[in-house]
Amino acid sequence: MEVQKGRGRGFASMSPEKKREIASKGGKAAHALGTAHKWTSEEAQAAGRKGGSISRRRPKYQQDTARA
Repeated sequence: MEVQKGRGRGFASMSPEKKREIASKGGKAAHALGTAHKWTSEEAQAAGRKGGSISRRRPKYQQDTARA
């Protein structure tokens, strides 16, 4: 038996399969309307570099005691 926290509403209460199904429908609709973003290889490379540089620059857990 699974224990649920909260009120059990919205996406948080759905199974991963149900979330994936809904997201897939949204993506297909956006592509059909022509409003979906299509990444170029240059954009994808730039995003990968940016994300990688941020994660290497900051530790995963950082205590901010300077402001306290």
